Amino acid sequence: MNTILITSAKLILPGHKFHQQEVDLLVSKGKIADINKKIKYSDEKLQVIEANGAILAPGFFDLNVNIGEPGYETKEDMKTGTAAAAAGGFTGIAVHPNTSPAIQSRSEVSLTVNIAKGNLVDVYPIGAISKNREGKEMAELYDMRQNGAIAFSDGNHSVQQAGLMGRALLYARGFNGLVISFPQDESIAAGNQMNEGVMSTFLGMKGVPNLAEALMVSRDLYLAEYNEAPIHFTTISTAESVDLIKRAKAKGVKVTCDVAAHSLVFTDDDVAGFDSNYKVSPPLRTLKDVKALIKGLKEGVIDSVVSQHTPQEVEFKAVEFHNAKNGITGLQTVLPMLLKAGLNEDQIVEKLAINSRKIVGLETPNIAIGEKANIVLFSSETSWEFNDKTNKSKCKNNPLFGHTLKGKVLAVINNDQVIINN
Repeated sequence: MNTILITSAKLILPGHKFHQQEVDLLVSKGKIADINKKIKYSDEKLQVIEANGAILAPGFFDLNVNIGEPGYETKEDMKTGTAAAAAGGFTGIAVHPNTSPAIQSRSEVSLTVNIAKGNLVDVYPIGAISKNREGKEMAELYDMRQNGAIAFSDGNHSVQQAGLMGRALLYARGFNGLVISFPQDESIAAGNQMNEGVMSTFLGMKGVPNLAEALMVSRDLYLAEYNEAPIHFTTISTAESVDLIKRAKAKGVKVTCDVAAHSLVFTDDDVAGFDSNYKVSPPLRTLKDVKALIKGLKEGVIDSVVSQHTPQEVEFKAVEFHNAKNGITGLQTVLPMLLKAGLNEDQIVEKLAINSRKIVGLETPNIAIGEKANIVLFSSETSWEFNDKTNKSKCKNNPLFGHTLKGKVLAVINNDQVIINN
């Protein structure tokens, strides 16, 4: 990588001496060589990126990404998935075990780590809680942790057996492991298609009530408290979940949570046209829930935002709504969605770069002389079109595809590599 000079960028990093100030940043051989108000540097190989007031921050980190490899490479492989991540401003991603075979032993964890080596984007496997994600028998949690798994989850399967979830929490606590809960009571959700409410009644579709999520959040909070273990809830979607987690935090329960970016922007009203790109799990909820989620984010109840990147081939989306698979290819649209939801630049950096790493025990990249350059440069004002040319994923199941979006990632630097989005 050539020496790079970023000029006139607004730094967002709480606690930094240049926080919220305009700076120049010099990167050489993958490390930060200088940071100051103005930098004069003479080098014929120097690559200059004129930020013009764009935001400079630690690279984003996504806690919920689905890469098809191994087993579902037609949906996404490591190369295309990390390309989409970099285009979205992410220099690190945690990949869930929704693969075939599932990431459920040291072999799959090591395979994932090895496939991702040498990439600009750091890839961290999340190991399965149960074998084959069936919710019956606990997987080899400690072995996976020793080989690089940063947390444990059954991905888009919710652990239905309370006893198994309790044992997983207790066992993981013994080696400072983190269990991630996807909260959905399947006996209540019953495989239904969308949120239960006025719109589902109007459309004549069976819905998934908020109760399906709230029951599981409540159960797992009790289990975490009983076992004195930390727990993280991923992609919460209801006002009830926000309230339950807020009260649990006030009690001292070691709980964190995240929300998918699309759950902050879309509602179940968007399903009225039967566009399967709006079909996700958990389903899009009501405007009341969306407002509660955004409020929870701003108040600090919700710690982080994720893409829940879930690519699906066209044959799984270009079908009747009730037959379509769940998921949105969200890596490249998180930033525009958060801006649309009303988050400011400080909140975006907190939820995407700082807290997301803190949850899994990773350090926030420091922007200081001598430190490894792990940064994102993004503009809240620049618009771009999400189309076949700009899309980096193998799939395009996203309701924003073909739209002009506000909020663009201009560049990412990590692992002595740089990607500039022109």
